[in-house]
Amino acid sequence: MEVREIRQIRESVRGVLIDIDGVLTVSWKPLPGAVEALRAVREAGLGVVLVTNTTSRCRASVAGSLADAGFPVGAGDVLTAPAATAAHLAGARVALLNSGDIGADLEGITLVDECGDEVPDVVLLGGAGPEFGYEALNRAFGRLQRGARLVAMHRNLYWRTDEGLQLDAGAFLAGLEAAAGLDAEVTGKPSRAFFEAALGRLGAGPEQALMIGDDVEYDVLAAQRLGITGVLVRTGKFQPQTLERASGRPDHVLDSFADLPALLGLSSSPSD
Repeated sequence: MEVREIRQIRESVRGVLIDIDGVLTVSWKPLPGAVEALRAVREAGLGVVLVTNTTSRCRASVAGSLADAGFPVGAGDVLTAPAATAAHLAGARVALLNSGDIGADLEGITLVDECGDEVPDVVLLGGAGPEFGYEALNRAFGRLQRGARLVAMHRNLYWRTDEGLQLDAGAFLAGLEAAAGLDAEVTGKPSRAFFEAALGRLGAGPEQALMIGDDVEYDVLAAQRLGITGVLVRTGKFQPQTLERASGRPDHVLDSFADLPALLGLSSSPSD
């Protein structure tokens, strides 16, 4: 990359939006150089918002795990899909299908008995896990047939763990949509509202922000459609064939988050 282009990026950027899983960590273990790179971004005075579709933990838990691993972050730096969803569904009665404890991020909504007969306002899908069995999915299908709205925190088909790629809620969401004849409202990435909420926390316009992610469609290209500069990293769920089939091209592709300081002109380490 030319020095002039690096200078232009550095001068225009006020802050960065950063995915967590697959970018900073895998199975909550830091990726090589990620802690040091985030420290360099912080020390340069750039704003940071961690934007994640993780639905297994609340914001405080996410921030705590990252801080324990050495990342310079607090709960106020984290925007989760559950927190954005709660703001969107404030006052609604919700049947939640999710793997993990996210109650602390769902303030303002009423969770109904998942095994009861009540028809809620919303059937809400979070992250997939053992809870996504036939009975639970069929119960959700029944509630949708009786008039509940279908809302999903994300459409991720899979994510990467230290055991490899694992199915996520998007694989089940597609089946519910097809069976019920509905299109789900999505409240996390790649929704416009989620990115706009993140920019609001950052205090920056789209042209002043970078989005760094490992999902070319839902992280990077979704951000680029809003005018945010997109940076794809070749870690986490990244697969070359997915990039080749993508609906567009990322603004930048880096080997890992550790190369971000060089892209921003903050260090002399190699960059794409």
